[in-house]
Amino acid sequence: MAVFVALGAFLMTLAGGWTAQRVTDRRHLVLGLAGGLMLGVVGLDLLPEALEAAGEEVYGVPAALLLFVAGFLLAHLVERLLAVRQAAHGAEETDGRAPEVGLTAAAAMVGHSAMDGVAIGAAFQVGGGMGAAVAVAVIAHDFADGFNTYTITSLYGNARRRALAMLFADAAAPVVGAACTTFVTIPETLLGGYLGLFGGALLYLAAAEILPEAHHEHPARSTVLCTIAGAAFIWLVVGMAS
Repeated sequence: MAVFVALGAFLMTLAGGWTAQRVTDRRHLVLGLAGGLMLGVVGLDLLPEALEAAGEEVYGVPAALLLFVAGFLLAHLVERLLAVRQAAHGAEETDGRAPEVGLTAAAAMVGHSAMDGVAIGAAFQVGGGMGAAVAVAVIAHDFADGFNTYTITSLYGNARRRALAMLFADAAAPVVGAACTTFVTIPETLLGGYLGLFGGALLYLAAAEILPEAHHEHPARSTVLCTIAGAAFIWLVVGMAS
């Protein structure tokens, strides 16, 4: 049942990626929406789950928040190191962005989607009602995952075939994750730590890259409204699942 439900997440992820690539003539709106979706996923979905799952404190600070900050700094460090390496080797960048950063971020999205599948499988092990509630949340926000995966990969100058490859990997990840729950169970504290780390990296990409790019050439109200709409959509999804 969990794998069957995860197929819905597969289709929803592809739908999100298809939407992202079809509206290239409104790129600033796409990026504004992606930034809002990413902000909503981090603040309203990932961080609350991380704090609940990894509740231990380290020197008075929840471990999930420490990993959140570490993820933010790690994303910044990786981007800078890749940019410096490309500049040193005379490699071409796209608007000062290293394509590897986009691939790395997309790979993190794939890992997150796999954890979504694990969450579906674990919830169905608890009970049918719990499984259905988690499935609704995962399937709904996987549209945002597919949208963001394609957008991030393309934003950093990767070819369309690479963006599509990462999109399909992201779509398949929930199915693989759900299937894995029949063989292995991930400790809750480990899952919470991962969510915190990934949330920090995702917030960096949204705040330092996606949103500034969205307003670079088109500082329009419509872009801001798309950002607000993206965050509100995630709020609606989280509220429906609670």
